Amino acid sequence: MTSTLLRNGFMALLIGLLLSCGGGGGGGGGGGGGSSSSSSSSGAGSAAFGSAGIAGLTTESLGGGGGTSDGQGGSSSGTDGGSTTASSGDDGSGVGSGGTGVSTADAAGIGGVDGAGSIIVSGLRYDTDTAVINLEDAASLQLGMSVKVSGPVNADFTSGTARRVDSAADIRGPLSSVDLAQGSFVVMGTTVTTDNATVWADAAGLAAIAPNTTLQVWGLPAAPGVLRATRVEQHGPSAPILTGTVQNLDQARRTFTLGGFVVDYSVAALSGSPDGRPPANGTLVRVRANIALPGRLPATLVQWWYPVPTANATQVQLAGVVTDYAGLGSLRVLGTPVDASSAQITGGPAGSVGNGVKVDVAGTMSNGILKATKLKIRHIPGTGGPASFILIGAVGNFSSASSFRVRGQPVNAGDPGVVFVNGSALNLGNGVRVSIEGDQVVDGMLIATRVSFNP
Repeated sequence: MTSTLLRNGFMALLIGLLLSCGGGGGGGGGGGGGSSSSSSSSGAGSAAFGSAGIAGLTTESLGGGGGTSDGQGGSSSGTDGGSTTASSGDDGSGVGSGGTGVSTADAAGIGGVDGAGSIIVSGLRYDTDTAVINLEDAASLQLGMSVKVSGPVNADFTSGTARRVDSAADIRGPLSSVDLAQGSFVVMGTTVTTDNATVWADAAGLAAIAPNTTLQVWGLPAAPGVLRATRVEQHGPSAPILTGTVQNLDQARRTFTLGGFVVDYSVAALSGSPDGRPPANGTLVRVRANIALPGRLPATLVQWWYPVPTANATQVQLAGVVTDYAGLGSLRVLGTPVDASSAQITGGPAGSVGNGVKVDVAGTMSNGILKATKLKIRHIPGTGGPASFILIGAVGNFSSASSFRVRGQPVNAGDPGVVFVNGSALNLGNGVRVSIEGDQVVDGMLIATRVSFNP
């Protein structure tokens, strides 16, 4: 009798534990990521997230400690690879796996990094304390880098816990032409467009970059042959990278086109295919090569570009440019079919949504379609739109209101129009905890519009 009671009690406890873990993690995004740590990039290594945070985020700054340094930061343009693993560290964000309403099934968020504390992607703030950080082409995460974050999020897509963060550059090559009136340029046969949210890491803008300069660009694939830049860095000459939509696939010859290049993948490794099949027309890929020939790219690696999980009920948030628009019920973002007919639309009127409009969409997957519950308009061609970057942490490297760092990111809060909440510019100093909002990054400096002092 006693053994039966003990056995029943143990089974009840086991079932309770399984239920509390969400049945083992649910379907969807997992930790796959679109990039491979076995890529041809040089300089791969392993380090704590303390050396892989926003602009050189240190372990101290992750912990929210004061002191005189919040990370040395700087351009990462001299680094062509790296794979890093997160360490623990409480950033005081209050975002974690307990007490936040965070689900246990892995979701996927794809977009540009628009904040630190620990990491903010398209307005969704992730705790990265235990995340695996897989970086290529840079030594640390920086504002504007394109990323895929895998991990559970809450129902309204405002907070989550990252299990894995993948990031890699999307285009690298010489600047071949510039259209200042349109705010666009051409690299590797691809037209790269910019908007007011594009991060200029080491230049005042497009007009300040010399012809034939090698650029490393992170961005969001739009129509075939077009990429919307989220971050632009000048870079020393190095192996080319090209991202875009596969077209004119010839499986017999193992070639396809990306923008103005014919990609020969006859000897290339294939990485990240969600179903194990080779690329098909319409697939978003990132291609690496040792050299670019005129109009031809002999690929060494073809990576699926941040594959979107398709399992039913998986939560997905995407930032990208609308293509194939046939109404709110039928459009694509980052190549993913989206039904936004029942979505809450913010940032502008619903009628302004169309091809070329940059948006954030969030919802759940259903039969391969993202059923969006939220759609935020970020940028409308010819009209513009709100750009917002957020830093949450302690002030470091303080010199003046016009020169300090938060999370390693240089900040200028010295302009007369900056709004201060719960204090003034006189309260700024090393170790002071703040939330910084800004609308542009120029020459690597976040131009603050609002500074809030945190307890």
